[in-house]
Amino acid sequence: MESAAEYTLRLVKGGARAHKSMGQVFLMSDEVINRIVSACTLQPGVPLVEIGPGLGVLTRVLAPKVEKMWAVELDKQKISILNRELKGLPIEIVNQDALKVNLDELWGAQKGYLVGNLPYYISSPLIMHFLDQGDSLSGMTIMVQKEVADRIAAPPGSKTYGILSIAVQISAQVTKVTDVLPSAFWPAPKVTSTVIRLDLRPYQGFDVDKKDFFRVVKAAFSQRRKTLGNSLAGGLGMKKEEVIERMQSAGISDGRRAESLSIEEFQVLTRVFKLS
Repeated sequence: MESAAEYTLRLVKGGARAHKSMGQVFLMSDEVINRIVSACTLQPGVPLVEIGPGLGVLTRVLAPKVEKMWAVELDKQKISILNRELKGLPIEIVNQDALKVNLDELWGAQKGYLVGNLPYYISSPLIMHFLDQGDSLSGMTIMVQKEVADRIAAPPGSKTYGILSIAVQISAQVTKVTDVLPSAFWPAPKVTSTVIRLDLRPYQGFDVDKKDFFRVVKAAFSQRRKTLGNSLAGGLGMKKEEVIERMQSAGISDGRRAESLSIEEFQVLTRVFKLS
């Protein structure tokens, strides 16, 4: 098998182009590909979907390891390349916007696995789109901008901890796999990337309504520079006095900042601010 660099350069010389409007960059590092594959939970009978296969440099390594694989690609030029280069492999190319992909429609009532180098400009919406389909998914190994990975994995008390951290962590166990330098791609992006693994699982002890929970979380982070009491009062449309009273009943100081609260503490606030 050609190395990732040889494969990519051959296709680029043959006319393949990276479209900036789609956030395309082509991975050229065998070392990074091996780390991605090692981080995936791949079993022959478990369906696999790749988001944004591009030229298929990772796809050609993954496909022989499973019985059936789907590759979701929006760029029709890349689909032509994939059909030619991956001929004979157990893979179905899907020409669709990844944000509209329904996993249940791909493989029915079972749990599959997802892998992908996600376009930076829609990585967060894509992650949430697939986390919302947890009944059809056991996990993901994905590459995102390092800044996004840091936010996803951030613990309470850190500057990068916020709504995205909480939204992912209530649905999945987060593991950072490796950082990927710009030199691993063509054309080289201006930022470092990070491969992360998300193992989907119910968050232990989570017992509040998610809609109510995120209404409180979003209100708390609506004004990060303000104290929690002020942010909640403004975000929930309540008088500050009532907010303080309810927070005191929950044993949480109104002088704290949103980024200092754990998921468990946000659940406590959800109960005391139950609005529905």
